[in-house]
Amino acid sequence: MADVISQVTFNDVRMPPTFKGTLDDAADRLAESVRKQWRDEEEQRKVQDPIPLPVRWQRASDELTDHWSNICLALPGTLPVPGPLPLAGQLHEIVDVYRRIPSARLVVLGRAGSGKSVLTIRFVLDLLKARTASTEPVPVIFSLASWDPAVPLRRWLTGQLERDYPGLAVTGPGPGASTLAAELVERDRILPVLDGFDEIADGLHRRALERLNGHAAMHLLLTSRRDEYAAAVRKTKALTAAAVVELTDLSPADLEHYLPRTARKTTATSTGWDPVLRSLRAHPQDPGGAPLAAVLTTPLMVALARTLYSDTPDRTPSELLGTRFAAPEALEDHLLDNFIPSLYQDQPPARRARVLHWLGYLAQHLDRLGTRDLAWWQLGHSLRGPSRMGVIGLVAGLALGLVDALVMWALTWYAFGFGPVLGLMNGLVNGLSYASVSALVFGIVYGHRYGETACEPSRVRVRLLGGTKDMRTDMRKEFVPRLAIGLVGGFGLGVLVWLMIALGFALVVAVRDSPGSALAALLATRYDQGFNAALLYGLSAGLAYALMAGLEAPIRIETVASPPDLLHTNRTTALVQLLVLALVLGIMGGVLYWTGWFSIVSWVAFGLVGGLGGGLAYALSMTAWGQWVALSRIWLPLTGRLPWNVTAFLADAHRRGVLRQAGAVYQFRHVRLQHHLTRASRTTSHGGADRVRAGRAG
Repeated sequence: MADVISQVTFNDVRMPPTFKGTLDDAADRLAESVRKQWRDEEEQRKVQDPIPLPVRWQRASDELTDHWSNICLALPGTLPVPGPLPLAGQLHEIVDVYRRIPSARLVVLGRAGSGKSVLTIRFVLDLLKARTASTEPVPVIFSLASWDPAVPLRRWLTGQLERDYPGLAVTGPGPGASTLAAELVERDRILPVLDGFDEIADGLHRRALERLNGHAAMHLLLTSRRDEYAAAVRKTKALTAAAVVELTDLSPADLEHYLPRTARKTTATSTGWDPVLRSLRAHPQDPGGAPLAAVLTTPLMVALARTLYSDTPDRTPSELLGTRFAAPEALEDHLLDNFIPSLYQDQPPARRARVLHWLGYLAQHLDRLGTRDLAWWQLGHSLRGPSRMGVIGLVAGLALGLVDALVMWALTWYAFGFGPVLGLMNGLVNGLSYASVSALVFGIVYGHRYGETACEPSRVRVRLLGGTKDMRTDMRKEFVPRLAIGLVGGFGLGVLVWLMIALGFALVVAVRDSPGSALAALLATRYDQGFNAALLYGLSAGLAYALMAGLEAPIRIETVASPPDLLHTNRTTALVQLLVLALVLGIMGGVLYWTGWFSIVSWVAFGLVGGLGGGLAYALSMTAWGQWVALSRIWLPLTGRLPWNVTAFLADAHRRGVLRQAGAVYQFRHVRLQHHLTRASRTTSHGGADRVRAGRAG
C-alpha cells in the first residue's frame, strides 16, 4: 500500500484508481480495527453479560430539534411539509432508527449514566456489521472533551485519527501532501460519533455548536447531557438538520428482568435481589426503598449495584434498603465510594487505599487538563513547569555525569597513570561538573521546548531490514534538515565535553603537583582536540539523526495504538536512536584516530561520554519515552503520587473495569466516576504526607 501512496498527490482533486484503492483499503482496515477495539471494550464492560440492559429512547421536544424540512432534506415548496419521524426505539434498534433520518444526523440526549456511551458502542458495532462496501463511511467514536472549538472540526478529527490509528498518519510525497487520515475525513469516509458534547470546556458549548452547524452536510451522531445541549441551543440554534432523541429511565420491570440474572442463586429459584425488587415494586414510595428506586433508573447505577452486590460474594442487596441512605445522592455516593474497592477485593486493605490514592491523583490530573483522555505522555504534566524542568534536568545531568565520571576515572587511572585515588577524584570532579552544567542546559532546553505542551509520542516504528520505497523517499526528504539540527546540537555538546575533560585534568595535575601546574596543564592542552571533538559530535549526531529517517516506517493501518503498544514503540525508537548515535560516533572517532587527529584516549573518552552519556541524556529529556521514564517512572513514584510500575497499574485498572481504552489513551469508565474520584481526592488532600509514605511502601 505504501508504494501506491508514493505515486499520488493527496491534495489532487481528481481521484486516480490507485488512490481510490488506497483509501478503500485504508477504510476497510480501519473498520476492522474499530470493530475489534469496541467489541473487546464491550466485553470488558460486561454489556452482554448475561443480557444488555434495555436502553430506550423517545423523540425529544421540538425546541431542541431543527425544522423537520431540514432533517428530511425537503426541497423548497415540497408538499406536504415533512413532519416528525418515528424515532422511538431501544438499544438493538439504534442503526435502524438512524437510517430513518434522511440527513443522517442524530443527537442523543440523556442524563449522567443514562447509557449514552453504551449506545454509541452498540451503534458503531451494529453499523460496522451492516457495512458491505468499502465506500461506506467507517463509524469512529471521538471524545469531545478534548476538542477546543477554536480548532477546525475536520482538522481535529484528523489529529485524533492519527493519534489512535497511527498507520493513518502516513503521508504522500511532495510539499503539502495530506495523510490518509486527512483524506478519509475530507472525503467523508469517516462517520464521526461525537461522544460527550456536555464535556466540552465550560463557556465553549455555544461556539462548539456553531462549529458543528458549519458542517451541516456531515453525517454524524452526537451525544450530550440534556441541560448543556439545551443551553447551547438557546444561545444559538439546534444542530442543523439533526433529529434529536432522549434516553428514558429504566423501569422496575427492567430491573426484575436483569439484576437477578447477574447474581448467584440463594435458593433453587431466587437470588438476593428478588426480595429487594419485590419490595420496591410493592412499596415504591416507602422511605426505606424510595432512594434505591430513584437511583436504579440509570444503567450506570445499575452496573455499579451489580458490581457491588452481584459480583462481590460478601455483600447482600438488602443492605440497600432501610433508612441508612436518606436521599438518592447518599446512595449514589455509597455505590461510587465502594465501586473501586470491590474491584480490588483480592488485594489487602492497605493496597486498596493506595490504589484509591493513585486513581484520585490521576483524576485530579485530568481535571486540571480539562480532558477525559489519560495519555501516558502527558502524565508528567501533572507537575508544574518548574518542577518538570528541574526533574528532567536532574535525570539527564545524572545520566551524563555518571557516564563521564566512570570513563574519566578509568582513563585517569589506567591511561594517564595517576592511580585509583586521583583517578576517582578526577572522575568525581568531571562527573559533578558535567552533571551540573548538563542538568542546567537540558532543563532549560526542555522548559523552552515542552514547557506548555507535552512531547508527542512518535507515530513510527523502527525497521532495520527491508526498507520500502516510502522509507527511501522520507530519508531523501529529511536527511539535510536532520543533519543540520544534529550538527549544531552535537557541536555544542562536543565543546562542553572537551572543556569539562580539560578542566578536570588540570585539577588533578594541581592536586598531584602544585596549583600553578594547573595553568600549565591548561596551556598545554591541544585546543585542536576540542575542535575535533566538537566536529566529531556534530557530524555523528547529525548523521545518526538523519539516518533514522531511513529506518522509520509507518505503523500498520490495522494497528490500534493501545497505550502499552505505543509506549513500547517509542521506547524501541529511542533506544535504536541511541545505538545508531553510538555506532556512528565510534566509526567517526575511529576515522579521526586513523588519520592522526585523535589519540586512542580521546577516541574512547569522547565516544563513551558523547555516545552513551549524551545519547542517554537526550533520550531522557527530548523524547516522549524518556520524559515518561524521568517523570512517571522515577519522580512521581518516588514522591508517592503513582506506583512504581505505572504501565502495569493502568493495564490492571483497565482489566478490572475502572478504566476503558480509547485508542492510544485510557479513560475512566465513566466521567461520573472521574469527577467523584477528583472530589474525594481533594477532600482527603490534608493527609498527603501519610499517602506519600504509603505510596513509597508500595
